[in-house]
Amino acid sequence: MPDMSAHLALTQLVPFAAEELDKNKVTPGVLGFVVFAVLALAVWALMKSMNRHMNRISFEQPEDPAEAGAAAGEKAGQKAGKASAAS
Repeated sequence: MPDMSAHLALTQLVPFAAEELDKNKVTPGVLGFVVFAVLALAVWALMKSMNRHMNRISFEQPEDPAEAGAAAGEKAGQKAGKASAAS
């Protein structure tokens, strides 16, 4: 059997496919399924990666230094008021 490349084999098979092709009934075929499957896997991988990154984020905001100082002063004032009222 002669050594034929894939290109030569496809060019010989195309005329047979053209005779049987119904122009009113064209489907995407295997290539369409493969492309769709690859896109679906890529979206799944991106969603999984996004979920992993979102779980690493801390949504709790650190306290503002000015507010932390004022809150500490208020707590100290309240403790001193309670101590003087108790005595």
